[in-house]
Amino acid sequence: MADKLTLSVDSQTGETGDIVIKLRPDLAPAHCAQIERLVGEGFYDGLTFHRVINGFMAQGGCPDGTGMGGAKRQIPAEFSSESHVRGVCSMARSQNPNSASSQFFICLDDATFLDKQYTVWGVVETGMELVDALPKGEPPRYPGKIVKAVVA
Repeated sequence: MADKLTLSVDSQTGETGDIVIKLRPDLAPAHCAQIERLVGEGFYDGLTFHRVINGFMAQGGCPDGTGMGGAKRQIPAEFSSESHVRGVCSMARSQNPNSASSQFFICLDDATFLDKQYTVWGVVETGMELVDALPKGEPPRYPGKIVKAVVA
C-alpha cells in the first residue's frame, strides 16, 4: 500500500502546487485502499473542492461537484480516537455511518466535535497553505480543483 497521496491543486486564487498527505492505513485500511484505487483510476483528477468553510474544512471528491455524488462502492466506517485537528483528512459521508465512498475533507482548524463519527485516513504533511488558499463557499463561485492525484 502507498504511504503518501499528492494532490496537485489549482486554488483559482493564484496559488498552485502540491498538497502531500500521509496516508494512515493503521487507522483506516479500507478507506486508504479505496482512495488508492480511485486515484489509480484517475477518479479525482479534475474534481473541485465544492464546499470550503473558513475555520472548518475543505471538502472535495464529488464527481458532480454538488456534494451529492460519489464512487460506486461505499466503505464501512473505520472510526478511531484520532482527533480532527488542523490538517487531518477524513471521509465525508451521509447520515449513514457506512456511506463513505469518494468524498473527503481536510480540517482547516480544530473540529474535534467530529471525533469518532468520521473516518480519519490521513494528515497533510506539506501544502496546508494551498488548502487555506482554496476559495470559500458552499459551493465557491470559482472552486479550487484537483488537477492530478497520485499515490506513492
